[in-house]
Amino acid sequence: MPSAFQQSVIDEFRANAGKVGGPFTGSDLLLLTTTGARTGRPHTTPLGHVRDGERLLVVGSNLGAPHHPDWYHNLLAHPSVHVELGEQEFETIAVPAEGSRRDELFARVVAEAPGYAEYQAATDRTLPVVVLELPGPRTPASAVTSLADKLTEVHTWLRGQLAQVHAETEAHFAARAALRGAGTAPPPGLGLQIRQRCLAFCQALEFHHTAEDGHMFPAMEGYHPRLRPVFERLREEHRSIAAVQSALAALLAGVAVAEPERFRAELARMTEQLTAHLAYEEAEILPLLADVPWPPTP
Repeated sequence: MPSAFQQSVIDEFRANAGKVGGPFTGSDLLLLTTTGARTGRPHTTPLGHVRDGERLLVVGSNLGAPHHPDWYHNLLAHPSVHVELGEQEFETIAVPAEGSRRDELFARVVAEAPGYAEYQAATDRTLPVVVLELPGPRTPASAVTSLADKLTEVHTWLRGQLAQVHAETEAHFAARAALRGAGTAPPPGLGLQIRQRCLAFCQALEFHHTAEDGHMFPAMEGYHPRLRPVFERLREEHRSIAAVQSALAALLAGVAVAEPERFRAELARMTEQLTAHLAYEEAEILPLLADVPWPPTP
């Protein structure tokens, strides 16, 4: 729970389209809502930020304290975060910068907000710089008028996120191969960006499958008992995919993915199983949902 002072800042921010007075007059603030690493509950924190093109940079300064702030530990456990920026709200994936990129971005922050250099000088830890990508321009969305449309939309998002994880992973391996060709030892592990995106994908997939098993499938089975073998197969596939997710989660437990080859193999296994699962589910389930309105009618 935020302190009384933090809560007053949050309340003032929301009441005044992101503008806060007192010691924050003229400051660039945002509200970052993370999911508690231990509790699973949402936590909202007011943070200063620096805008860098189409991304926002926030620093885990903790006012120069010797430990990272709680919100930073939260986003390592749950990379998907909610951002309030003025009157704008959006979901994004929080990615801490690494190595020379972190140093470059920290210099960018200090050039605009010199106080962060003082916080860095006050502690032995390296202050993390977290990148929050701004949402791109909205494109006209396809009309979602049925539950079939909604399920298709979710599946399209899952496929897109999985493809992005694959692309970043293969780019990482290509860079490693180039370093070997140059006679330089490749860096250990995989990057934080790959870790954060894959972890966010796995958590979203788990949520989707849990909702299907707990709500959608039982309701549909009641209307279509003859399709019980279809729902049993889909549940079994959920369990099989969950086993691969568990293997990936174990590899993603550390800040760095220490076994890149194993990660790559588990990612390929998940892709093969999930691709077949989504195709089967769409073939069997979508026709049954075409006449179910979305959003649900009261």
